[in-house]
Amino acid sequence: MSFAIPVSETSRRRGVGRPRHTTVASTLSPRDQVLDAAGRLFVTRGFAATSTREIAEKVGIRQASLYYHFAGKDEILAALLARTLRPTLDQVGQIFTLTADDPRPTALYLLALIDINTLATAPHNIGLLARIPDVMSSPAAEEYAACRHDLLCAYRDLAITVIDSSRSDGLDPDNLGELLLQLVEAVISIRANGRNVTTSVARAIASSCLRLCGVASDALLAAQSVAQDRLNTFAATNRV
Repeated sequence: MSFAIPVSETSRRRGVGRPRHTTVASTLSPRDQVLDAAGRLFVTRGFAATSTREIAEKVGIRQASLYYHFAGKDEILAALLARTLRPTLDQVGQIFTLTADDPRPTALYLLALIDINTLATAPHNIGLLARIPDVMSSPAAEEYAACRHDLLCAYRDLAITVIDSSRSDGLDPDNLGELLLQLVEAVISIRANGRNVTTSVARAIASSCLRLCGVASDALLAAQSVAQDRLNTFAATNRV
């Protein structure tokens, strides 16, 4: 992909809790250093097996300083899970605006590309967290599930506008939305297997989303071309 979507944050705090020394990228804010370290540990060691003390040690701060930024592990986990969804959700409105005058397959293709980028650029492949049982049984999973449902609805609503009922096997719209979302989430497995999510891979996944909706080859090619133009506009608008 040619751009990375900025991750929005709901809050930032300053003044205390700054690291004495760091073992993660020093260009990150103190809060983001905690998230970076926690993401790495949660993915490699597991959520339940990682303590806040270990996260603090990884960053190079006191455990008490970590609690200035987060109330505990569940809050850290919620912030990490949000980073696999929120960057895409925050752009859905812009996607509709940019493609208002385009054939509807363009919007779905663009949504898939942006969502793929979100997962492909998420640090430490934190999309894997949603596949860990003890993560999904945590309180943080409730907010994640709600956000994922909102994203599913975006896929579903776009799919309804482009679907060719004669070629889509009569799928229920909600089931179709889930299948589209799972196609994009294949990025997580690709990364987990040590392979890069190249531009070609991203386009293949986005194209598969349109094919699942029964979009004909000529319409698909047109959507690819227009979506690339919109993607360039999108990147310039977001200054990335």
